[in-house]
Amino acid sequence: MAHVGQFVDAVRQVASGGTVMDPDVIAQLLARRRADQPLAALTPREREVLGLMAEGRSNAAIASRIVVTEKAVSKHINSVFAKLGLPPSNDDNRRVMAVLAYLRA
Repeated sequence: MAHVGQFVDAVRQVASGGTVMDPDVIAQLLARRRADQPLAALTPREREVLGLMAEGRSNAAIASRIVVTEKAVSKHINSVFAKLGLPPSNDDNRRVMAVLAYLRA
């Protein structure tokens, strides 16, 4: 019976000029949108490191700023490269490519 009540409420809402969207459909649309965004896969710490890279900070400066070791910063940066699909290359500077992805997002 609860579904019938929801259906009747939805019909009334549409009849009065409103719209009705299934919550599951909305969740799927939002999840797809997040997946389309290149930075969606990054953790908050990785986004923070990438933001500091975009400010032109060195690994040492980033480490000092977020109070971790340079080795930890290097691991975060390598994870960013991997998640953004930036493999090692002789032709491209991955750091610059990652910052460009950050600026586009």
